[in-house]
Amino acid sequence: MNKRKSVLVTGATSGVGYATAMRLLSNTDQYTVYATGRAQDKLWELQNEGATAIPADMTNTEDMENLLRQIGPIDIVIFSAGVGHFEAAHLLADEEIKSMLNTNVIAPIELTKRVLPQMIEQREGHLIYIGSQAGKVATPKASVYAATKHALIGYTNALRMEIAPHGIHVSAIHPGPIDTPFIDGADKTGNYRLSVGRHLLQVGTVADAVVQTIQKPVREINLPGVMGFTSKLYAIAPGVVEKVGRKYFMKK
Repeated sequence: MNKRKSVLVTGATSGVGYATAMRLLSNTDQYTVYATGRAQDKLWELQNEGATAIPADMTNTEDMENLLRQIGPIDIVIFSAGVGHFEAAHLLADEEIKSMLNTNVIAPIELTKRVLPQMIEQREGHLIYIGSQAGKVATPKASVYAATKHALIGYTNALRMEIAPHGIHVSAIHPGPIDTPFIDGADKTGNYRLSVGRHLLQVGTVADAVVQTIQKPVREINLPGVMGFTSKLYAIAPGVVEKVGRKYFMKK
């Protein structure tokens, strides 16, 4: 009989993290769920559903280490915390730039560093990173956000090779735009939502892909599936893709 897996979900109080945590909590015979985030009301909801909910800011080292002290050994980590600010590169505030780098790149790298020794010792584990198609095909007004997701792809690709001999899986989920409050927070003008409206993914689709990856580890999942083709096309003909993308995302 397979043992129950302990799962840590970061960014569990909104979007993909919240939806994924709720799906895992519907299978408490298979998973023990530890959920972390900053929205206290959502943490209470998750706690009421059976999660061990712990408030933490993953960009704060003290918060991160306190979290890990409370939860003990972990089998699976889902890195879902993320932030975005969509604006022309020269108009981004310094704090917005730092926020994206700290949340999307530094925090997951530092958390990974801290959970790996225990996973290496037990010779099993699974690290699942919520990336973005922006990490494969950048678009206007997402320069720094795309840079953070490019960085995450580079990191996970190297990490995967490093820790494979220890029986640890590394998976990356790369969704296109998702219909969550993230979009409205990232672009206060509303133009981004209008531009991608009919192409928005439902959050449940992404959460289902995460659970599927837990059950059957894979290298990466692109959502929707056609996005995998788009990134391949970009590698072959970047100028064509950039020309189309520029017109699509630079609407006034």
